[in-house]
Amino acid sequence: MKDIKILEEKANSIRKSIVKMICEAKSGHPGGSLSATDILTTLYFSEMNIDPANPKMENRDRFVLSKGHAAPALYATLAERGYFDKELLMTLRKYGSILQGHPDMKKVPGVEISTGSLGQGLSVANGMALNARITGESYRTYVILGDGEIQEGQVWEAAMTAAHYKLDNVCAFLDFNNLQIDGNVDKVMGVEPVDAKWEAFGWHVIKIDGHNFTEILNALEEAKNVKGKPTIIIAKTIKGKGVSFMENVCGFHGVAPTAEETEKALAELNSK
Repeated sequence: MKDIKILEEKANSIRKSIVKMICEAKSGHPGGSLSATDILTTLYFSEMNIDPANPKMENRDRFVLSKGHAAPALYATLAERGYFDKELLMTLRKYGSILQGHPDMKKVPGVEISTGSLGQGLSVANGMALNARITGESYRTYVILGDGEIQEGQVWEAAMTAAHYKLDNVCAFLDFNNLQIDGNVDKVMGVEPVDAKWEAFGWHVIKIDGHNFTEILNALEEAKNVKGKPTIIIAKTIKGKGVSFMENVCGFHGVAPTAEETEKALAELNSK
């Protein structure tokens, strides 16, 4: 599916689910979930070789949400894609629900790896990619990293590893919204120049607008044609994208909207 209008509609539906489920839970991370929505929408509705009716299909493409606190975005995307009933989204973070605060690979259909401890997702993605090489399978592995997350040292060990083993079946996205729980990334612990760092570690680097579906699709196509090195797509995004009063507001990193704020947010999203 590469119809931009359809992708926009799917992303809008996913954003509405994110807002509603976090409000219902009275807990969660709306800001970074909303910033990553367009990337996830493109991966699950246009790019990845997957089958919701057969989540463990052998040669499926793999996805790792390294910034595991953005689980609402992944859950909403999986439900939209048909991995499980959308009604389950309203059980987010409730006792006994399969949809906990961070993704659980043992409970949630479509979740490849349990994440939440920041900095570890790229290492796992490397392992999946190496497995494909060893077993002769053609699947690709995609991973989303947070910009605050790349302050973690393990990310750079994994970056070095992926380049050393020439893992051209790894494609990472950096959700670069420049906000983390304690404030602006460049003030907490600056990560710039991001592109030069990844290039120095041996990666092919692509810079895009992370909310422009054409740019996301073109970057993914470019990544598939890169041989001998992994690719990172540095996606400039907006924290809280799609809900005006959440956009670029650090306070919505890990705070649920109230019922009144949710009503206002849904009115905005319904008008698009």
